[in-house]
Amino acid sequence: MSPNTNSTANPNNNTEDRVRANLKKKLRKKRIKRLITWAVVVVILGIAVFSYQFYKTNGRMPFTSADKAAAEQAATATQETTVREIEFSQTIDISGNVEAFETQKVVFRSTGAVTGVFVEEGVQVKKGDLLATIDDTSQSYTLANIESQIEEAKLQGSVRQLELLEMQKTMAVNNLDYTKAYANFDGVVASVSVDEGDYFEAGDAAMVIIDRSKLKATVEIDEIDIQSVQTGMTAQLTFDSIPGATIDATVTYIPMLGRTTSQGIGVLDVEIVIEDPPTALAPGFTFAGTISADEVKKMLVLPTSAIVSNRRGSDTVRKKGADGNPVAVEVTTNYLGEGMSEILSGDLKVGDVVLMGEPSDSMFNMGIPGATTNEPGSGPGAGLRNAL
Repeated sequence: MSPNTNSTANPNNNTEDRVRANLKKKLRKKRIKRLITWAVVVVILGIAVFSYQFYKTNGRMPFTSADKAAAEQAATATQETTVREIEFSQTIDISGNVEAFETQKVVFRSTGAVTGVFVEEGVQVKKGDLLATIDDTSQSYTLANIESQIEEAKLQGSVRQLELLEMQKTMAVNNLDYTKAYANFDGVVASVSVDEGDYFEAGDAAMVIIDRSKLKATVEIDEIDIQSVQTGMTAQLTFDSIPGATIDATVTYIPMLGRTTSQGIGVLDVEIVIEDPPTALAPGFTFAGTISADEVKKMLVLPTSAIVSNRRGSDTVRKKGADGNPVAVEVTTNYLGEGMSEILSGDLKVGDVVLMGEPSDSMFNMGIPGATTNEPGSGPGAGLRNAL
C-alpha cells in the first residue's frame, strides 16, 4: 500500500503560509488607512481654500447668510476711536523718617572728673555756649609753667628757645580748652548723660544738642526717576502725627555718587528739608509723600485694542483715510495699563480716527501679516510692554 501524502505533509509549511497571509492582510489595511487619511486631508484643504476664496470675494463665510455678514460688517464699521492727547506730570513716591537738621554729639576731648554741667535737657543754647567742664588743674599748671619759662627766655635773649616755648604754649592752651565743651550751633539740649563729679575718658559722649528749626530726611530715588529730579523741587509729605495735613519740603541735595540696593536697583540718597516744621513734628517721625516734576508732558494715547501686533515684531493701527478706507500705519507703543497705550512714534496726530479690533480674526488670518490684537499679555513684545 502506498503512503497517504496528506498525513506525511510538513506542518511547518502550513504555519508559514498562515503567517504570510496575516502579513499581507495587515499591509492591505495600512494602505487603506493611509489612503483614507490623505483623502480627508485633501478634502479639508479643499474646503479651506474654497472658504478662503469665498470669504475674499463675498466678505463672509460660505455658510453665513448675506444679511448676517452685512450686520457683522456694519457692527465692525461702527467700532472707531480717535487719537487723544493727555497732559501729565511725573510723580515720584517717597517715604522715610525725618531727623534734626543738625545734631551735635557733645564729647569731652580730655580725661578727668567733671567739674561743671551748665545745661539740662530741653534748654535752648546758642552757638559757643559753655556746656560742661572737666578738671583742668593739670592743664592750667602746665600752661602757667610754660609762660614762666617764656619770661625767662625773653630775659636771656635766646630766640630759638623762645620759639620752642611759644609752640609748647599753643599746645598747652589747646589742652586747657579741651577740658571744656561748647555748643556748635543754636539749638536745644536733647539729652544729658553727665553729672558733676563723674569721671569721663576723652571721647565719651556727655550730651546731645539738636537744631529743630528745620527737619531733614534722606529718601531713595531710583536711577530712572532721578532723571526728573532737581534741587529746589517741592515734595509734599504726610505724617500720621498730623492727620489730614500736607507738609512741604524742598529737595536740597542730590549726591554725585549712587549705590546699589540688595535688589540690584541703582539709587541716589536725596536730601529734602522742611524749612519751618510744625511743633507736632519731632525727629524720628515717619512720612509718605511725593515729588512732582514741574514740567508738564504730553502724550498721544489709544485704546490698546486698536493696536495690532505684527509677526515681524512691529505694531500697526488702521487709520481711517480721507476716503473712509482704513490705512495701515506702523507705530511704536508703550502699554500704560487700564487698556490704554501711548503712541511713541508713527504717522498719527490728535483727532485721527482709528478702527478698533482686527477684521481678520478668522482662522484664515494665519497667512496674513498682523495676526493678533495687541492686548496686554498677548502678541510679540507684550511682555516688554507690560513691564514698562
